[in-house]
Amino acid sequence: MTEDPGLSDGSQESAPRRRRAATGRVSMAMVAARSGVSGQTVSRVVNDSPRVDPATRERVERAMAELGYRPHRAARALRTGRSQTIGLVVTTLATVGNSRMLQATAEAAAERGYALTLVTASADIGEAFERLAEQEVDGAIVLNEASARISGATRPPGLRLVAVDAEPGDGVIAVHSDHAGGAAAATRHLLALDRGAVHHLAGPVDSFAAAQRERGWREALAAAGVTAPDVVRGDWTAEAGYGAGRLLADATAVFCANDQMALGVLRAFAETGRRVPEDVAVIGFDDVPDAANYRPPLTTVRQDFTTLAHRAVQALIAEIEGADSRTEADVIPTSLVVRGSA
Repeated sequence: MTEDPGLSDGSQESAPRRRRAATGRVSMAMVAARSGVSGQTVSRVVNDSPRVDPATRERVERAMAELGYRPHRAARALRTGRSQTIGLVVTTLATVGNSRMLQATAEAAAERGYALTLVTASADIGEAFERLAEQEVDGAIVLNEASARISGATRPPGLRLVAVDAEPGDGVIAVHSDHAGGAAAATRHLLALDRGAVHHLAGPVDSFAAAQRERGWREALAAAGVTAPDVVRGDWTAEAGYGAGRLLADATAVFCANDQMALGVLRAFAETGRRVPEDVAVIGFDDVPDAANYRPPLTTVRQDFTTLAHRAVQALIAEIEGADSRTEADVIPTSLVVRGSA
């Protein structure tokens, strides 16, 4: 009987795994041997080169997973001139949208072999850009409220940027949800209930997302020939929603710019004896994980945070690697989720 060259002394452990145990690292040569390709092909897969056919890439990636191969980041940085690290700039993680985007962005970056560095932006977002430049990131994603501070800010030369919830321009690629379309769908749903004028609890005046949602609300009312009531404005928090609910005591239909403010509105209505949806219909925006467990379950507009993060990471890496970048905003669809509140 011919002995398997990868086995000895009755051991069921493969030679590559024994070498890994001895050296503590899995090499590209071991991955190449396992997948039956050249070391150069493994290198191309590791560096995400387009010059690898899908079947070969899948075979190499499977071998990497089986062997537990992890690219040596410092060595790859020397080869490519890139750190394989991207930055994420936020003003706060207190909002549900920002915290969900942080998680989704970290996962999307890891899938592409990039590490993520988080920085918070003060009034001068240029300071955040400088900190990222000092850490030699390849580029950065700027989230939501921080995106409004990009214009006019000093940027280190060569720092590539993708802004989430912004318009493209000034060398910045933009990705955002279809805020206006989602808001219009929510408003049309409330109008179809024949509850009269649809009131709007809007977000902060300097927020791109809030402005787009307000625009969708106004456009849907105008298309239906309905005069828009005065806007009540909040700061995205449930506390602001609670206060706004007191101001909207006579409203019969309310579109809230996010689910957290909608939660406060529901509490205010409950305390004044107004029943939802019998006396007043309420719709939120975001579809946070707890929205289905509000009382009543909240009708809301769902943002696809996972797709939003993946598109932002994809756009930034394309820019980093010299691929053609978009000149128009990448707009991610939203969807209306109908539950018990409207």
